Amino acid sequence: MNIELIKQISNGLALYHYNEIPVVELTHAVGSAKIALQGAQLLSWKPQNTNQDVFWLSEIEPFKQGSAIRGGVPICFPWFANVKEPMHGFARIKLWDLAEYQITDEQVALTFLLQENDIKIAKIEMLFSKECELIFTNYHQENAQLALHSYFNIGDIEQTVLHNLPTKTFDKLTNQYETVPSPRIIRENVDCIYSAEKSPTLIEDQANQRTIEIEHINASDIVVWNPWHKPTGSMTETAYKTMVCVETGRINQFLDDQPVRVKIRVK
Repeated sequence: MNIELIKQISNGLALYHYNEIPVVELTHAVGSAKIALQGAQLLSWKPQNTNQDVFWLSEIEPFKQGSAIRGGVPICFPWFANVKEPMHGFARIKLWDLAEYQITDEQVALTFLLQENDIKIAKIEMLFSKECELIFTNYHQENAQLALHSYFNIGDIEQTVLHNLPTKTFDKLTNQYETVPSPRIIRENVDCIYSAEKSPTLIEDQANQRTIEIEHINASDIVVWNPWHKPTGSMTETAYKTMVCVETGRINQFLDDQPVRVKIRVK
C-alpha cells in the first residue's frame, strides 16, 4: 500500500492518497475515522478510547480507482444488487466532494456531495461523537434504492449473535420467504432481506466483549450478509470469520424526500 499525504485540510483532518484513491483521515478527541472520496465510503471508525475498529476492511483491498472497495460502508445507490450495471449502482465508484466540515470539541461533522455538471445527485453527512451517525439524502433520482452496506468488524462469526431481527425474512439464496430464529447465529452463507420494522439491530460481538447497536431510521429493509466459505472477490478464504454485514436500506420501498439515517453505538 502506497500512502501519500496530499494536504492538511485543518487541525485533525487530512487528505491522503491510498494507492489510487483519495482518503480523508480524521484524528480527534472523539475518535478516528477514514473516508474514501470514491463513494464517500466510510472505511474506519474507532470511537474514543477503543482499540478495535467498528468496521471491517478487506486486507487485500487494492484501492484501485473505479473498482468498488470491499469493506467499511459502501453506498449502494441509486439501485441495489444487479438490477442494472454497475452492480449496486454508480455512487460507490464515483468521486464525491468533501463539501463542508465542522469541528468542535464534542463532535465532527463531515458533508460529502455527489455532483455532476454542478447538479447535486446525493449527499451524505457523517457525524462523529460518542456515536457515529450517517445521514443520506437523495436529490432528484426517481425510483431510487439505497443500501448503506455496512461491514462490521467482529472477533469471531461463531461467537456473534444478532438480536432484534424479525423471524420472517426474504432469503436471496433461495429466492423465497423463510422463517428464521431470532436472535440469529450465523453458521452458513447468509444473504437475507428483513423488514426494518424492528430497530435497533444489536450485534453481540462476544469475542471482542462488546455490542454494536445499529439504529435504522426511515429505512424499509435490513440486509444481513456473510458469504461463509463461498469465494468472494477481494476477500481471503477466512475473511468471513471476522465480518458481518448489517445494512440499512430502502430496497422494497423507493427513497422518499426524507433522509435515511443510521446511528451506530458501541457498548
